[in-house]
Amino acid sequence: MTSRACLGAAGAGAGVRPDAGTLLLRAFACATVFSAPLEGYLFQVHGQLAKVPPALLAVTWVVVRARQRRAPEPHPVHAVLVAFALVLLASSAVHAGGGYTLEYALRWLPFLLVTVVLVDVASREVPIRAVLGATVAGAVVAAVGALHSLLAEGQTRATGPLEDPNDLAYFLVAALPLLVALRRAGRVALAVAGTVLAAGAAATFSRGGALAFTAAVAWLLARRAVPLRALAGAAAALAALGVAVALYAGPELDRALREKTHVAGTNVDTRELRWQAAARMVADHPALGVGPGGFRAGYPAASHNAEIDEQSPVAHNMYLEVAAELGLPGFALFAGLLVVTAVTSERVLRATTDPRPVLAAQSALVAVVVASTFLSQQYYLPLWSLVAVVAAADLRLRRTSDVACAPRDQ
Repeated sequence: MTSRACLGAAGAGAGVRPDAGTLLLRAFACATVFSAPLEGYLFQVHGQLAKVPPALLAVTWVVVRARQRRAPEPHPVHAVLVAFALVLLASSAVHAGGGYTLEYALRWLPFLLVTVVLVDVASREVPIRAVLGATVAGAVVAAVGALHSLLAEGQTRATGPLEDPNDLAYFLVAALPLLVALRRAGRVALAVAGTVLAAGAAATFSRGGALAFTAAVAWLLARRAVPLRALAGAAAALAALGVAVALYAGPELDRALREKTHVAGTNVDTRELRWQAAARMVADHPALGVGPGGFRAGYPAASHNAEIDEQSPVAHNMYLEVAAELGLPGFALFAGLLVVTAVTSERVLRATTDPRPVLAAQSALVAVVVASTFLSQQYYLPLWSLVAVVAAADLRLRRTSDVACAPRDQ
């Protein structure tokens, strides 16, 4: 019997009423991905509020698994994460005296832990579509905030819940392809959500976001996940919205475009300086890098004080920054995590009878990979949650296939 047939025959667990632990895991997992693009708003309420949902998720997960006496089901992603954590700790130990080492090591570790937790709960208690739906919902709220900051607050580039428009565009563009997995929400709801996300991303005037969006759409078209007619309709709706905005706020839009054009040239120059500095750090410290946060601390020296007004920036390239701070082993494991996720997603797509969630995650990962060429996004959740979703889908497929195809006593 083929994997598809096995999946079609499986129905174990259907109709089972969830217990309190399951309900809490679902609530906290969805709250974690929902709140990720809204951290700026949460910080305004309290400096630690953004950490509450993932902390509650992790604590609940430990308690539930301890009561069940069940360890997480192993997956190749776990091996890569553990090896990466070891390199991170080794680099942190070697560079323990760095000004940002402890701070950035403590930024890395929660993402690794949350990824492990999301892989486990999304493979068992939390439906994958629920995780994707909560991700989209949080991004839609962020997009509304972005449009409000542009149209009502008079900002030249939308920011809303995040200080940097480019980071905001990253969240919104990564969420857009996930609509493919949510057809059950209804065409009208999806059309509204897609329009708001696209408009919010456009309002950031982020070129990296635009390239990531283009790459994600191209991937969806290549995989035939989106009909051309639907894409044409979405483009027409966005064009109409753009005309309306131009009529309503023409002078403000023109000013924003002029400012973005002026800033764009400067951004190209500064990115080139930072990429060169990161490359020097890799060449000088290939084994364990300059330590977590070491790019910020070492940038003035590595760039020969090329930016007097910016002494502790990010590299604006996730891959170069990881390589500079954690060395070639850390970069190899980080890249390996992306490769394992890509290979896993293809394997799931070949076997599953419901490819849309994985196709959606796959195209969102394309957006993340492209956007991260121009941004340092290793400290934001979309990358990690998408890795977790793909691994969870693989574990679900294995478990369902094993149950459906297990030999039965006659």
